[in-house]
Amino acid sequence: MAKRWIAPEFGGVEVFEFVETTVPEPRAGEVTISVRAAGVNPADYKHTQGGPNADRSQLPMGIGYEVAGVISAIGPGTTIASGGGSTGDRVIAFRVDGGYATDITVPAHDVFAAPDTLDDAAAANLFLAGTTAADVLRVVHPGEGDTVLVHGASGSVGVSVLQQARQRGIRLIGTASEANAETVRRFGGEPVAYGGGLADRVRALAPEGVAAAIDCVGTDEAVDVSLELVVDRDRIVTIAAHGRAQRDGFRAVGGAQPESAAFRDSVRQQLVDMAASGELVVPVARTWPLADAVEALRFLQEGHPGGKLALVP
Repeated sequence: MAKRWIAPEFGGVEVFEFVETTVPEPRAGEVTISVRAAGVNPADYKHTQGGPNADRSQLPMGIGYEVAGVISAIGPGTTIASGGGSTGDRVIAFRVDGGYATDITVPAHDVFAAPDTLDDAAAANLFLAGTTAADVLRVVHPGEGDTVLVHGASGSVGVSVLQQARQRGIRLIGTASEANAETVRRFGGEPVAYGGGLADRVRALAPEGVAAAIDCVGTDEAVDVSLELVVDRDRIVTIAAHGRAQRDGFRAVGGAQPESAAFRDSVRQQLVDMAASGELVVPVARTWPLADAVEALRFLQEGHPGGKLALVP
């Protein structure tokens, strides 16, 4: 039988269970994928936390939002999002429910032909970080020649921001540790060390000023420096410091927001095309067997994995 990870109760990774499951045959408009890799993201464990008003009818919850694999079955009269679709085709899918699985049946409109330039582990990690990066760039709308400050530029979303923005002629200054400075350079940014005096170091690199700031880490330092350096608060965006955004009057985005969700869905084919042309790569640090998903997530929770992580059935 197929197997998948679920959260039978609300909580962290300690409640996750690896269980046998029956995968439904695809109906019209659906595709069954034999999973070769599942992307690993912080959202995978954050969405199971629950809360005082959590809806228990959602239980058990599937884990994982993005996968790469091959089509094992396709519903009658069905075409995948990128066109065509036949058994044996290599594909990627996002946003799916329960990607930590050996097999999964999903809506065909969330399935795209995988670019040959990405192996399975990289392809399985293209969409969540890539669509988030596209979304924050949408919000701060930098133009050619603008200087943009990216906090957490060596992380998965930051690396995608760097690559997508450099195609538009935008100058990127990215905060990172000294150990990760070369990663920022590799993907088109100018590294600057975070820590005390960050605002002054950014001013030294960009005396003409910073047009916009993108926060991928959510620290008070990132927010405070952004507020200090960027005049227009509508051109400051965070994916992590939602409380500060509400309090201090700048933008925050998340996949649960209808506007962000619709936009992220709309750019998936664009990201596939960028990856196919070599303009967008996905650094993968490590893979784990699917059965070791909890170990992989605990590694991710420790921070600074050095690239994306993937689970391999």
